[in-house]
Amino acid sequence: MGIDLDEYRRDSLANWNRLADNWREERDFLLEAMGPVARDLVERLDPQPGQTILELAAGTGDTGFEVAKRLGEDGRLISTDFSPAMVEHARAVGEELGIENVDHRVLDAENMDVDDDSIDGVICRFGYMLMADPAKALAETRRVLRDGGHLSFAVWAAPDRNPWASLMGMEMVSRGHIPPPEPGDPGIFGLPDPGQLEQLVRGAGFENVQVDDLDFVWPYDGVDEHWRLMLKLAGPLAEAVLELDEDDRESVRQAIQEKMEPILASGGAHGVTLNVTAS
Repeated sequence: MGIDLDEYRRDSLANWNRLADNWREERDFLLEAMGPVARDLVERLDPQPGQTILELAAGTGDTGFEVAKRLGEDGRLISTDFSPAMVEHARAVGEELGIENVDHRVLDAENMDVDDDSIDGVICRFGYMLMADPAKALAETRRVLRDGGHLSFAVWAAPDRNPWASLMGMEMVSRGHIPPPEPGDPGIFGLPDPGQLEQLVRGAGFENVQVDDLDFVWPYDGVDEHWRLMLKLAGPLAEAVLELDEDDRESVRQAIQEKMEPILASGGAHGVTLNVTAS
């Protein structure tokens, strides 16, 4: 039996509101780490001066801010997230950066309060795979896009291609601390298959779909930083680790760090994403 999607939505909102401060505090690290993904998404979208671009699941807003720089005074970025706390952080970051052509909104990507055919392009970094109903969110995305409008988004590739994240989950499952995820459940690896991802996007009404891998290396200083950041940024999984008693948590830490050490020593912890362009 799959998860209760309404309960998942409530828990997800609470988690992202709770994590918003952490993501703001680690913004510099995330900017460095996610830079290759953000740059690729912006290039795929190819925003033009005067356009109206919508960003979904914006977090602290930095991917969209790169878009806003290209839109000029007559263009507009609508930076959105379903977490009010994330929206407030994005607003504050935008003000610090002096970016003025941005509207910040709390928005549910599965049920957008946005007019039909009113958006020139949509960008989303690591949002759709976390949504309770990504098919509905993609259909909503297609609805708000004008004819000829483009969608540019990224999700994480399969767990075996992203050990930086999957090792903690697999260790917790193997010890019986959390249940294994079921295929199709939302989560960081909720949309890992390129072929199925393309079918999902086409099913939402997009005709031209391109899915490509992007490989980058996380700039971890070592296993201690990896562990610290996973606990600070990883959401429900990190919360499950933190709820363990001290001995169990220390045992999990040692097991994960023993597996991460050779990964970091042999070229770094690779992150692999599936980057999609659709119209």
